Amino acid sequence: MKKSWKFISTLCALTLMVTACSGSKTATTTDGSTTTTDTPKEATTTSKDIPTLVWWTIGGQVPNNFGKAVDAMNAYTAEKIGVKIDIKVASWGEWDTKINTIVNTGEPFDIMFTNSGKYSKQVAMGALADISDLVQSETPDLYKTIPEKVWEGTKIDGKYYSVPTYKDSALTQYWVFDDKYVQKYNIDINSIKTLQDLDKPLHAMKAEGKNFYPMPMTQGDGLSGFFNEYDDLTLGFPPVGVKADDTSRTVVSVLEQPDILNNLKLLHGWYKEGLINPDAPTKTEKDKGQPFFSAQAFPGAEVSWQINDAVQKYTMFQHFGPIYTTSTIQGSLNAISANSKYKKEALKYLELVNTDPKLRNMLAFGELGVDYKNVDGEKVIERTSDTWPLAAYTQGTFFNLAVTKGAPEDQWEQVKKLNDAATSSTTLGFALDIASLQTEVANCQAVWDKYKYEVITGASDPEKMVPKIVAELKSAGMDTIMKAAQEQINNYFK
Repeated sequence: MKKSWKFISTLCALTLMVTACSGSKTATTTDGSTTTTDTPKEATTTSKDIPTLVWWTIGGQVPNNFGKAVDAMNAYTAEKIGVKIDIKVASWGEWDTKINTIVNTGEPFDIMFTNSGKYSKQVAMGALADISDLVQSETPDLYKTIPEKVWEGTKIDGKYYSVPTYKDSALTQYWVFDDKYVQKYNIDINSIKTLQDLDKPLHAMKAEGKNFYPMPMTQGDGLSGFFNEYDDLTLGFPPVGVKADDTSRTVVSVLEQPDILNNLKLLHGWYKEGLINPDAPTKTEKDKGQPFFSAQAFPGAEVSWQINDAVQKYTMFQHFGPIYTTSTIQGSLNAISANSKYKKEALKYLELVNTDPKLRNMLAFGELGVDYKNVDGEKVIERTSDTWPLAAYTQGTFFNLAVTKGAPEDQWEQVKKLNDAATSSTTLGFALDIASLQTEVANCQAVWDKYKYEVITGASDPEKMVPKIVAELKSAGMDTIMKAAQEQINNYFK
């Protein structure tokens, strides 16, 4: 712990102007990452004129210069809008637990990154502020920046409870190979259309050795995008959904669908054959330099991955989408606490993030001159470190963000074209109202949480496990959820 306290002492010294650190502590998680716990709300404001907002987000391990980078942002925003920020980072592995704890205990915050897996539950709990009127009256530029279709995708019961990050708001899924394996094993990426098509190249790559895993996984991700073909109705609960192209909009038990079962069997076979790492169900953090992975992405995304992973070249190719669902729009949101004293200030800060390129770049890339340098004003930057922990997709729009040197100069225009070309789920616009289903949702989620890691990583035999899971889900109330979802859908699409 001495090392952790030395770090936080340095951080406190750097940020003394904006945050009283007497209540802060640094915790080291089991995976070695560090996270700073909340300072009491009274300690986050150093003057009556310039409030300091607590923003909880997700990211990697906080680097030594994090405090300096945040200081630079605060110097800029204090002058621009009279607001400062105290960024709290929950690591990838602990984010689910940490955010649930904050919301459930009423721990103070002002802004929080959330997504479709949590958003509707947090609204139902009364944790998030209704910003429907404020966002239009107080931050009209923010409201105008984001298309109406994207705003509509955040609505719950006709109200806005979050600011969507307008980016690749339509989902496009890519498979990504380290190019050295593509070249070494003559992998024909143009022939890979389905999950089954990955069988041949993955087996070829296994020649690298017994302890080499061509499809490495962590418990949180499994195979990213595995359930993409089913709209989860913003429930964030994969076992219930509607096939995205089903014009009848029939709610189904997703795990029991033939296509899902076949793909689960395929994953399990790969796991048994050593193509997937044996610790996948328990591994919480990704290793750098993966030979293969699946990702929701957009043109040019591989440039940042190459920098972060110290990989010479990733070969990335699209295999699903683009498609709009309510959940894809809700895949990255920033919400304001219902208990925040600074709701207007929080909205003004998010407005600046979404309209000011300088602040946008600092949030996405870190400390200017250390983590990145400007190549063409605020339009093109060059990354000079790989330690900045914050994920750009969690913060704000991509369309005022600099392009990273090496990515296509028209990268964000290409993303807009993907959005424009996207098909729509047959249930686009619908969000399941769980106000009367909270007990069933919580009970079913607990069942899924018990088994999901071994299912989505291929560790368990689906022929044995799926019937067991479905039986427990039914006992926990899944049929009630499905019936209510079907009734709501039928009423919504009358």
